Amino acid sequence: KDHRIPAPGTSIRQAVPDEEVVRQVLKGDTDRFEELVRRHQRPIINFLYRMVGNFDLALDLSQDVFVRVYASLNRFDSRYRFTTWLYRIASNCAIDHLRRRRLATTSLDAPQRLEDGEVSYQPVSTDADPARQFEARERLSRLERAIDRLPGEYRKLVLLRHSAHLSYEDMARATRSPLGTVKNRLFRAREMLRAQFDQEES
Repeated sequence: KDHRIPAPGTSIRQAVPDEEVVRQVLKGDTDRFEELVRRHQRPIINFLYRMVGNFDLALDLSQDVFVRVYASLNRFDSRYRFTTWLYRIASNCAIDHLRRRRLATTSLDAPQRLEDGEVSYQPVSTDADPARQFEARERLSRLERAIDRLPGEYRKLVLLRHSAHLSYEDMARATRSPLGTVKNRLFRAREMLRAQFDQEES
């Protein structure tokens, strides 16, 4: 069942730009913040739902997003679009959640080749053999350590791809990066991971 909320109609023109509403809130008209929430809550919930795959969780995370936005509103740079900043915060909230899950269903077992030579990591074995379970946990631990050692931007893309299972296009929207940049960074991240594994095995 698709829980995504239909986006509001686009025929109604917003009388005041988001950036102007932010300025009014910062000047003391804090009630205007509710206007920003009304404008963006539905698309933010849809965005989070696509990232975490759970509607109730997306609702909870959306509340966290707007709490963070309000708390850090004085750090918003009005030279840029408010939505760019908003979605960056939403992306970070989702990434924080995915990191807490610690890639619980991911391991290095039986990699498969996907588009552009990408490696897909398969679920941890449910084999009842204690020795095989131990090996699976060791592989998972190696993967987690390797991902944790990646630079922040590369680590985020790996988590978006392999935990949230986003397409390249969705990753570009989530990170507000050009599609080519996303592909290049993800390729570089995979090369870094392979180098770490090769070094451990040598």
